Amino acid sequence: MRDVAIVGVAQTKFGELWNASFRDLVVEAGVNAIQDANMSGDSIDAMYIGNMSGGLFVGQEHIGALIAEHSGLAPIPVTRVEAACASGGLALRQAIMAVASGFYDKVVAAGVEKMTDVVDATPAIAAASDQEWEAQQGVTFPSLYAMMARRHMYEYGTTREQLAAFAVLDHENGSLNPKAQFQNKITVEKVLNSTPVAKPMNLLDCSPVSDGAAAVVVCPAEDAHKYTDTPIYVQASTQASDTIALHSRKSITTLEATVNASRKAYDIAGIKPNQIDVAEVHDCFSINGLLAIEDLGFFEKGKGGQAIEEGLIARNSEVSVNTSGGLKARGHPLGATGLAQAAEVTWQLRGDADKRQVDGAEIGLTHNVGGTGGTVAIHILSRDQKL
Repeated sequence: MRDVAIVGVAQTKFGELWNASFRDLVVEAGVNAIQDANMSGDSIDAMYIGNMSGGLFVGQEHIGALIAEHSGLAPIPVTRVEAACASGGLALRQAIMAVASGFYDKVVAAGVEKMTDVVDATPAIAAASDQEWEAQQGVTFPSLYAMMARRHMYEYGTTREQLAAFAVLDHENGSLNPKAQFQNKITVEKVLNSTPVAKPMNLLDCSPVSDGAAAVVVCPAEDAHKYTDTPIYVQASTQASDTIALHSRKSITTLEATVNASRKAYDIAGIKPNQIDVAEVHDCFSINGLLAIEDLGFFEKGKGGQAIEEGLIARNSEVSVNTSGGLKARGHPLGATGLAQAAEVTWQLRGDADKRQVDGAEIGLTHNVGGTGGTVAIHILSRDQKL
């Protein structure tokens, strides 16, 4: 297996993008990532597209061929990858494995979602849950994560204010990110007084409906300096699965797929959780951000709320979490999220994150979750090839 490097990244603006179509977004991200890698389109061998539900959101399937045509990359193989909200992370994983195996040399991983074109996105998003036992019974993702939050509060004494503080952190970072959907700061009080959605979760605990795309270009590490002076090296790419239905799990305060994928990633990379400088975690709801920092091994189970409260995940602290603004403030166009996470960590490790730059960042992690944890993809990236 060959070592793999990231040599180009790009992200569109995230938000309610009424003047950009599905195909416009992914072409913009892909072209900009290829240009960032100082490559030409005709040098790309293959492309993987993360997309959760183009069929339900914009009525478009056969997405691989559509993107091949409109990006000018045909006749190369372009493959659509779907794993709910983890689609982007898995597209990146497929691209990395294709290069690591030696099958291809230059591959683009892209993710896209156009969610605002439907009147109500809820049924499309609910397709990522267990239809028979959850969605058809009227259970939504806010209510599923609300159950997880209530149980965590019951078992560990986590407070409502600690959950709200995660959203505040995201908006603090998002205010410095020109690509973020929301660039406004908020307070704990504003979160607590926002519209109730599914108790204890309020509107400002929830990620928004978003449009957007992101892309990453990978190649063999030995060739990386042909394209950039600042390649970022892939130290681990892992994936794990769990039950889709929440009621089938041993515990709803731990995402076992996060635990399993991250521990395998640490083993492959030969590092410990405390060596991660920057982490983009999947906080579709504030409780999932809290669960992530525990399940990734940054903090002991049950101590995540305290860590948030004490500022241990702020920029330039014990671990800098969601410097992009996370899903809450940067936005969450489902299929694009995993690639946007990789783009942010790449910028941080390059030293290109501008006002949100973490001092001396050398190792980063991305954590991309499908549904309530049925699929998790983890990537560990570094500035140096050898750790």
